[in-house]
Amino acid sequence: MSDSEVDGALARFGAAFDARDVDAIMAAMTDDCVFENTSPPDGRRYEGQDEVRAAFTELFASSADARFTLEERIVAGNRAVDLWRYDWSGDEPGHVRGIDVFTLRDGLVAAKVSYVKG
Repeated sequence: MSDSEVDGALARFGAAFDARDVDAIMAAMTDDCVFENTSPPDGRRYEGQDEVRAAFTELFASSADARFTLEERIVAGNRAVDLWRYDWSGDEPGHVRGIDVFTLRDGLVAAKVSYVKG
């Protein structure tokens, strides 16, 4: 994939994520997609459309007011790294910074592996 194709695929994925549109997120991912979250110590791994859909549905339900802000994107072939900031409000507002390592295939996200500072 070219850098512009990777950017386009991640822009579609990101727009769906920002809109909390799980159907659109899953349409931007391969059937055999993988998502690894930031749960300590090594993250939890979800495989396939059903597991990944459930993970994103749970994330959005548990963090209704939270938002991700993309700080930078680095593209290399069919891989990309997004540096981001995650902010939340509520009784104890705060933020964390982290990265997502993406693998893309056929214009879709095949893997999203997330890491967080702290």
